[in-house]
Amino acid sequence: MATAAKQKSDVVLQYLRPGKKFPSVWCPGCGNGTVMSAIIRAVDKLGYNRDEVVMVSGIGCSSRMPIYLDFMALHTTHGRALAFATGVKFAQPHMKVIVVTGDGDALAIGGNHFIHACRRNIDLTAVLINNNIYGMTGGQGSPTTPDAAFSTTTPYGNVEKHFDVCELATAAGATYVGRSTVYHAPQLEKQISQALEHRGFSLVEAIANCHTYFGRLNKQGDAVAMLNMFKDRSVTTQKASEMSPEELKDKWIIGTLYEDRERTEYCDEYEKLVNRVQQGRR
Repeated sequence: MATAAKQKSDVVLQYLRPGKKFPSVWCPGCGNGTVMSAIIRAVDKLGYNRDEVVMVSGIGCSSRMPIYLDFMALHTTHGRALAFATGVKFAQPHMKVIVVTGDGDALAIGGNHFIHACRRNIDLTAVLINNNIYGMTGGQGSPTTPDAAFSTTTPYGNVEKHFDVCELATAAGATYVGRSTVYHAPQLEKQISQALEHRGFSLVEAIANCHTYFGRLNKQGDAVAMLNMFKDRSVTTQKASEMSPEELKDKWIIGTLYEDRERTEYCDEYEKLVNRVQQGRR
């Protein structure tokens, strides 16, 4: 067991940027580190050359991740990671482009870019770390802050309907949608691997703990307590298929939620268009 743990640690260390100081900016016990190691293990198992992987982020706690990982990287403006990533993919279509983003970055400031990246079905993988709150800027409510939940901008309880990220992505046109939690680290790695191998826009929602703000304001306890909550409130897609809507209330369904392998990818369609135009055909 100890040897296996050391081997996993060694794999993660191989992908960290040389000379970058640790510990990270994340709070002790933050789920972002678990997501980062899941991405590393997925990339390593798939055998990608690290020079062919581009990681793009916007602003937020999770968006600090490219600073630590030794991939090609872009740390961009708030909410614009998918727009920058679209440009990268167009310019270098052979590269694997991973966008790491948070619920506020992707769905509030970057909400328009998110739905249109889904609609285009461009070959990007978005790993959206959902902690239900703006963690870096003081605990403000985000588009995924649950109904009646507390944040620094909803001190009497949130009255706005929250987004279900996966339902939104599926409705907008994403062709791979998966979900897991930082408690289910091996499954999270599996979802990211499947998303990376999918041709088209893929989304993995990684439910993570912000015990510093969301957990404290909503009396959900420390990091360990929140991880146990993720365990207790999650059900697999197989188990969920046998449960009633009432039984599924307040549960997270984890696994592959949607996949469409038939729809064509945006860069491929654009290349066909260019070829037709160059040949004088409409």
